[in-house]
Amino acid sequence: MLKLLSSNKGKKMTDSGKRGFNGRNIFREQAEEEKRKLQEIEQTILLDYEKGRDIDKTAVYNQPDQQAVVEIIGKMFRIIFPGYYRDRVFRGYNLESGIMVLIEDVMYNLQKQIAVVLNYQSEDENPGVNVCQQSIDRKASNITLEFLSRIPKMREYLDTDLEATLQGDPAALNKDEIVLSYPGIFTITIYRMAHELFLLNVPLIPRMMTEYAHNKTGIDINPGASIGKYFFIDHGTGIVVGSTTIIGEHVKVYQGVTIGALSTSGGQKLRGVKRHPTIEDYVTIYSGASILGGQTVIGEHSVIGSNAFITSSIPAGTRVSIKNQELSFKSKKNAFGRGKRTEKHRRN
Repeated sequence: MLKLLSSNKGKKMTDSGKRGFNGRNIFREQAEEEKRKLQEIEQTILLDYEKGRDIDKTAVYNQPDQQAVVEIIGKMFRIIFPGYYRDRVFRGYNLESGIMVLIEDVMYNLQKQIAVVLNYQSEDENPGVNVCQQSIDRKASNITLEFLSRIPKMREYLDTDLEATLQGDPAALNKDEIVLSYPGIFTITIYRMAHELFLLNVPLIPRMMTEYAHNKTGIDINPGASIGKYFFIDHGTGIVVGSTTIIGEHVKVYQGVTIGALSTSGGQKLRGVKRHPTIEDYVTIYSGASILGGQTVIGEHSVIGSNAFITSSIPAGTRVSIKNQELSFKSKKNAFGRGKRTEKHRRN
């Protein structure tokens, strides 16, 4: 009986997995082996950072803060549309005081981010050269003040964009709905901010702003593009507007439109060269159309139909459409046992 109990006890310890027949702690050995392998992997990754490639940069504090840029965008929305976006931080202030606090907040935080990218640009252009931080800070301050002084201009343009959207979309109930829910006006607003920073020669931050909008809405407008008043985007998803694009006033663009470069095979040699089209006033571009090339000009009052592919200039007042496609309808065998019937129709 005693032997039986002893045997069962030993069996229980073995079945539990805590110890093997020779008394080894299997779990502890497994944990130590995993720790050893993990340490080897960690050292391999750390050594991989020492290869001197662009991807090996580790000075994260020399880069602009993405979250800070997003927060600046949010504060700018409250400054540009004061009656639409609720301020959960400065609730105790009246409107004027709240706006003043927001402007000072943007001044402080945007200036910091601009100083970071100016340092980054200086290091990139003149590696190893000591930069006067005081000079950088002063330049960042002047740029930020100039940017803030352009807010009335941004609001002037955005007011026309709102009107164009209301007049262009019969489904819009009012401008409140457009400001609070339309992806087009959201993206255009961020573009208007980013474009002013672009004109002030601020590196990186304008693109971070428009890529934030791109991520949110699927609309990709490069901050370098020049876009006039009364710009209307309907639906928006998939729209691409390249960096050297010039768009006039009263232009309507629908989802899936590409206003892009004809070829980018030249790479960095094409930087600064006009690679994207010019769209003149009162042009409408319907869904899926592609307009490509720096020499391509779409004349005023033209209409570009859906799915058109254009690589050369279009005279003013031209209507471009794809030749009617032939649709084929094949009905299945019906309940009465009759055979298939084929009809062909042309799309109007």
